[in-house]
Amino acid sequence: MQRRLFIAPSILVLLVLALYPLVFIASAAFSRSSLGRPFQEFTGLENLRNAATNSAVQDSLLMGTGYAFGVAAASTILGTATAVALWRSVRSGAILRTVLLLPMIVPPVIVGILWGFIFSPSGGLIDTLLRQFSSAPGTFAVLSDPTWAIVGVAVADIWEWTPLVVLLVFTALLGQDPEILEAAQIDGAGPLQQFLHVTLPTVAGTVAAAFLIRLILAFKVFDLVYVMTSGGPGSSTQVPAYLIWRAALQNFDVGMAAAITLLLAVLVTLVTVPIFALSKRLRHD
Repeated sequence: MQRRLFIAPSILVLLVLALYPLVFIASAAFSRSSLGRPFQEFTGLENLRNAATNSAVQDSLLMGTGYAFGVAAASTILGTATAVALWRSVRSGAILRTVLLLPMIVPPVIVGILWGFIFSPSGGLIDTLLRQFSSAPGTFAVLSDPTWAIVGVAVADIWEWTPLVVLLVFTALLGQDPEILEAAQIDGAGPLQQFLHVTLPTVAGTVAAAFLIRLILAFKVFDLVYVMTSGGPGSSTQVPAYLIWRAALQNFDVGMAAAITLLLAVLVTLVTVPIFALSKRLRHD
């Protein structure tokens, strides 16, 4: 009885913060709901069918998946390489490690504004460098180009969250048994061989877990898109989270927004379950 009393607050918080939103979204997805009048009438699978067959939703989910995998892969590779470099200079890199972690604590809105200035075609850092080292006329407006706008958002996203990968992998590297590395050195293994055959297998589970976390964060990106491009130009940066916001708060169609949310949840689950299983397996090997 006492155990139940101790865990009751945790269960209550879980119900309020997790179960209630899930029930609300599921209920809205199967009903005609607006922002002011939710659950007007039961519509069955109509919202889900309309969302699944909508070309804009399909394009957004496809782009969001490609974006998430690209950003997660880049962050994981850069973060792992940076963590290894910091680990090799662990005694002399305290200040550098602190500086590298700063982007992670900057609010996403500020990150979006900062990179918006960097990509600005009138006096931004990219424009200034192009004018300095290139003789090509005109300006290069990254965030106004349908092809490059999503790349600009991705660069800001990678800059913001790569330090998280650095932190996770660096912590795993510090937990290595130094005797194993010493034994590898005695056996004549060079730095590259030590990394590939000793260090990398040791932290492989952590790297996979970091990739999984980074992938989920990339699927959720909204702030950067809202601040930097507002989903444009056209629909070139209309990621799923932005599309959901637009359906709910601009078109006031909560039922459609809930249906897109469920489709996104199913997609993220299908994508992340195999990676989670791989990460678990690598950690136990």
